[in-house]
Amino acid sequence: MNTDIRILSPCGMLGYGFPEQSFRNGMGYELHGIVVDAGSTDGGPHKLGAGVSIVSKRAVKKDLDIIIPNGLARKIPIIIGSAGGSGARTHVNWTLDIIDEILKERELKAKVSVIWADFTQEEIKQANEEGRIQALSPNIPPLTTEHIDTTNSIVAQMGHEPIVEALKDGGEIIVCGRAYDPSPFAAIGIYHGKDPGLSYHLGKILECGALCAEPGTTKDSILGTISDDSFTVQSLNPDRTCSPTSVAAHTFYEKEHPYILHGPGFTLDLENCRFEEIEKGVVRVTGSRFLPAAKYYIKLEGARRVAYRTFVVAGIRDPILIGKLAEVEDYVRNQAREYYGEIPESDYQIQFYNYGMNGVLGNKEPESFNGHEIGVMFEVVAKTQELANSICATVRSTFLHYGYEGRKSTAGNLAFPFAPSDIEFGPVYEFSVYHLMEMKNNAFRIEHR
Repeated sequence: MNTDIRILSPCGMLGYGFPEQSFRNGMGYELHGIVVDAGSTDGGPHKLGAGVSIVSKRAVKKDLDIIIPNGLARKIPIIIGSAGGSGARTHVNWTLDIIDEILKERELKAKVSVIWADFTQEEIKQANEEGRIQALSPNIPPLTTEHIDTTNSIVAQMGHEPIVEALKDGGEIIVCGRAYDPSPFAAIGIYHGKDPGLSYHLGKILECGALCAEPGTTKDSILGTISDDSFTVQSLNPDRTCSPTSVAAHTFYEKEHPYILHGPGFTLDLENCRFEEIEKGVVRVTGSRFLPAAKYYIKLEGARRVAYRTFVVAGIRDPILIGKLAEVEDYVRNQAREYYGEIPESDYQIQFYNYGMNGVLGNKEPESFNGHEIGVMFEVVAKTQELANSICATVRSTFLHYGYEGRKSTAGNLAFPFAPSDIEFGPVYEFSVYHLMEMKNNAFRIEHR
């Protein structure tokens, strides 16, 4: 007799939170895994480079303090993907400390399996010398030794294979370093012998929590069930409903191609998928195809510090200044460059963002401005924090007091919501490693605690 495999996704990211009742509704089913994604590169390279989490410790502990006791009591494997946000060693250890706190406070014991996703600079150099590394896209330059040497944290997105191995080894709480987002979910289905195409497609949907429901949100729970020839998705909150349209729409989420999705060592072909409502709020999906790749590539991510940032937020309400804003900003930028003429312009950048006018789209904004006030943010990015602070202070004072034509007062061009007005942001990071690496052997080390 074939067994359906059920996976509970509490929320779209660990620490985002979820209604406890939705989670408990999911616990009413016979579950084979509780899986939650904890990471993303959506926010850029800062979290990886700085070694900090996307969300707070308080929020992560609040979520895990519901997930862990319930999962362990029912002997349901708990899997955390991309622990700590970026999945590097420092992020994984941060997550493990929270788990240890909960186990101690709750007087619980668990076999915790850790799958590390870190690679040393030497390992990456060797792979590069062997020709096993290539750019992720044409606009990314080839990886150089200088980039590798200046990047301290390098991780790779794991597929389902090491997670399945940890499940076979009896891991009760599996903490993954950086993982391809659907992989921790897909691992449950594949471990139980289900079709990998269905397992990965379901993982693609479950990793965002209830974003596939209507109204969609990452802050609620969702249930996925894998059969032999299909899978179903349903909301665990009666205030949300899954429909063929909402589930199909989420299939297109974060993809460069409508029905082709590339993952570690495979391509997922969704061209022939069908979405149908088999009962109220329960959507069945068929036709997902898993195509193994000729070569197994994993995505590398690494961030390095490249500069420091200082910024100012202010408001402008003078219609005369608003009408001359581009002219004034050009003047302020040029005056700062002249004043610091001894500093090479390659050592810093001055940027203005005019929110309410074109702060989001910049020169691509199709609409003409017709408001009465705007928020202006200007930032200085420079080689050192001292230089960023100095130039930003000059830009701010020049802007504040510049006597543009038609001005009726002698000062006060900017209204500052905070004092001090200049905010020292700190280090700025860039993705220095964003490449594909052909995997030679089992690249991910598993540790049981």
